[in-house]
Amino acid sequence: MPAAVSHLLGPDRGEAVRLLALGVRFLIDGERTGGAFSLVEHPLPPRALGAPLHTHHNEDEYSYVLEGRFGVQLGDEVLEAGPGDLVFKPRGVAHAFWNAGEEPARLLELISPAGFEHYFRAMAPLLAAPGRDEAAIGEVVARYGLDIDFATVPTLAERHHLRLG
Repeated sequence: MPAAVSHLLGPDRGEAVRLLALGVRFLIDGERTGGAFSLVEHPLPPRALGAPLHTHHNEDEYSYVLEGRFGVQLGDEVLEAGPGDLVFKPRGVAHAFWNAGEEPARLLELISPAGFEHYFRAMAPLLAAPGRDEAAIGEVVARYGLDIDFATVPTLAERHHLRLG
């Protein structure tokens, strides 16, 4: 008889990792959806950068804001999204995001097709380690078809009044 599969994930359940300030709680992995999509939750503290300018080459992202205010740079456009707003971040378009407010923020991120959720699992221990292994970080970034411009961090922080570190 096959093992029972849970069809309910409570609000304090599920695997979670951190990528610096960005939290990642895994809600649905691609293995459960036949690779169609994955779903993660991103909590982010006040005035924190979620990700510097980066471009996905393999997947689209749909960000639904649950609470707080998120700033998003999408190409040359800067948006602010609040609870109930959905932001579409198509593959091939550079984007960055941050908590634009003074309160914690949370969003749901639908990633399609699935697979990129594993990037967070691979990157979390590398970013948490003392003395960053830039070669290992570069390998993970390349493996997931991602271009990241880390040089945009200071500019984003200054322009949007973000706290780093």
